[in-house]
Amino acid sequence: MRTVTCYCGWFLGLILLVGLLSAHSVGAATRIESDTIFRVFQRDTAAEEDATVFPVYEYLQIDTGELEDYGVSFHLYGWGRADLVDSEYFEDPTAGELLYGYVEYRADANQYGLRLGRQHVFEGVANETVDGLRLSGNLGDYFSLSVYGGQPVGLNAVQGSDGDSIVGGRLAHHNGSKYEIGVSFKASENDGETAEEMMGVDLALSLPSDLRLSGYSTYNQESEDWAEQSWELRVPLGRFTLKPYYQQFSYEDYFAAGANAVNPFLLLAQSTEELTAYGVDALYQYNSSWNFGCKVKQYAYDELDAAQTYSVLAAWQGENRTQYGAEIGRTAAGDTADNDYTLVRVYGYSEAAGGRLGMDFLSGDVLLAQYDEEIYGTDSSVFASFGGGKRFMGDALSVKLSGDYSQDPYFDKDIRGTLTVSYNFAQ
Repeated sequence: MRTVTCYCGWFLGLILLVGLLSAHSVGAATRIESDTIFRVFQRDTAAEEDATVFPVYEYLQIDTGELEDYGVSFHLYGWGRADLVDSEYFEDPTAGELLYGYVEYRADANQYGLRLGRQHVFEGVANETVDGLRLSGNLGDYFSLSVYGGQPVGLNAVQGSDGDSIVGGRLAHHNGSKYEIGVSFKASENDGETAEEMMGVDLALSLPSDLRLSGYSTYNQESEDWAEQSWELRVPLGRFTLKPYYQQFSYEDYFAAGANAVNPFLLLAQSTEELTAYGVDALYQYNSSWNFGCKVKQYAYDELDAAQTYSVLAAWQGENRTQYGAEIGRTAAGDTADNDYTLVRVYGYSEAAGGRLGMDFLSGDVLLAQYDEEIYGTDSSVFASFGGGKRFMGDALSVKLSGDYSQDPYFDKDIRGTLTVSYNFAQ
């Protein structure tokens, strides 16, 4: 553990050094975004009932170097938390994490790129945070390749980080905007044991009449079966847009049965359940301000009862990001009546209304669920959030105060307050 700690300290020090050097290079730019969030609520703790919990969160993002051009740049994003009243609600009154921190080099020739450090890899079968190295670039006019390797951050808390590793990559063939097809691979180990071995294929294909087919399929090499299928067809019909889709999940293959299967996914990984979901989203653009839509989705299980969801929605978009919307939906879960409910949501964001009340913006979101059968003596749940704020320093600084109220069958009532201070700096 001491070796790992020393290595991480040296590694992060190297990243900071390169980042500071890049910040002083010709054409360098710097962006800093800070979100400081104060929350307050009450919870029962080991020390007392209805204890006041007052945590403060800090989210900090720094980007510096050649951000808009080719060259070296440095990127960092992380968070920290402290309980200001030490309520004993949290296991540790202070906590934090580096979400990503890496040095990036981009070259004009063949779009070559290098990333070194903690980074999120999202391509093909990969959706991982990795401490390591990623290389990418074009192989001529019709192929591109990316490869990565290092330690998977998500497995650090499972038997430590010794013996953890991940490697993967994606090879793609493309022809402009006509199509792109990719083949990807990912293999990870946890404490020296196989955690995952996945392969996948993804496709984006433009068809006549502006139709577009996209999706991916994932194959679990450990269980030797398909883990996931997800495909969508976009069909534009004048002001209408239809999006039929198909999804399929095999629990024992999707959640993996290797060393990566930890609670709460262990029971799902040991299940033989399979879920098939299909449906269609329809959107109608009435004009530049009004949009209407509806959604229909069917869930089919091998062992559980089938379920269906239906919803209709309307949204209005105004000037200066002002928007209002509403949605009403219905979920029916076959013979399981206690899972049948009607859902209504109304939301809005307005800068004009905020100005009339001495603020720069107002926001609100109300969600109501009505159950067909009572759950623990309650037949409904509600969530409501309202907030407002002001901007300062040429919109670089904004302060927002919001309050949340919720009540459901599992919680008599919950009231929370949040103060958010956001600062954006660019040079």
